Amino acid sequence: MVRHAEPGTVERVEPGGGPLVAVPETVLSFWTGADGEETASDHDRACEVDGPVGLLPVGDAAAPVLGDEPAATALLPEHGILVRRLAGDFEEELPASAPAALRTARWQPEVHWRVPGTVVLFDAARPGTDSARTAHVSLTLDPGRHAVRAARVRPGPETRLVLVRLRPLP
Repeated sequence: MVRHAEPGTVERVEPGGGPLVAVPETVLSFWTGADGEETASDHDRACEVDGPVGLLPVGDAAAPVLGDEPAATALLPEHGILVRRLAGDFEEELPASAPAALRTARWQPEVHWRVPGTVVLFDAARPGTDSARTAHVSLTLDPGRHAVRAARVRPGPETRLVLVRLRPLP
């Protein structure tokens, strides 16, 4: 996983009250957010994801939805994870708590995702065509199959996180 950010910064996305979605760049124009003309918008579909991670079809691809509850999400590329803050402070606690969180993580079952390449993580209420103009994180992933799994962790008394790991599959 490669990040698109300044070295030494913690790149994060703050949701507007709903889930985040990681849409492949190749199908960004198919994600309509809350503006869909269907009976249920893409945002509505994302809100129906049960659990911390689920996959939704988007165009001829799929996109992971980071569900459960709205949570600011940071990319820690040195650990190969996305970290969702449920309680605690990103700037002071996050980088230092990541190793302990990874050691104590009890991972939930993984889902398999076929990735065409770079994906954009953004608020699911936004249309994909607007993602570059709003808070987002771009992730460059090797094309192919990836496993996506999540774990709830509490690395400190004031810190509660959800870790999301993306790893390539052979």
